[in-house]
Amino acid sequence: MCGHGKGGVMSGEMSGRNKRKTGSDYELLAARYLEAKGYRILEHSFRCRSGEIDLIAWDPQGYLVFAEVKYRAGAAAGRPEEAVTPAKQRTISRVADYYRVRHQTDLSVPCRFDVIAIEKRTVRHYINAFPYAG
Repeated sequence: MCGHGKGGVMSGEMSGRNKRKTGSDYELLAARYLEAKGYRILEHSFRCRSGEIDLIAWDPQGYLVFAEVKYRAGAAAGRPEEAVTPAKQRTISRVADYYRVRHQTDLSVPCRFDVIAIEKRTVRHYINAFPYAG
């Protein structure tokens, strides 16, 4: 079933719960960053069977923005924006399609895909970071 919220299983060094909490903390930081720039946050962690979009917002120019938030503590794991692979872009595009249908968003409404990269406490916002990849 599709919707929004938290859940799922994660693996790696950190426990799933701790990774989700860390991810949530940085999604909130990214949301505050966008709000300070005049964006209106519509959804946090919107999920469906196809995947998840971290943030969905209206930007001040009237774009519906689907944003992926990536965090890295340091350079050892690479830059956070590099983690938004073509496969991840396809997933985000499919979830965005579902969101638009579910919310009956008119096809004339412009939308775009942004990436918010956070390293330590530095935020980089890549506007229109990748094209629709559905």
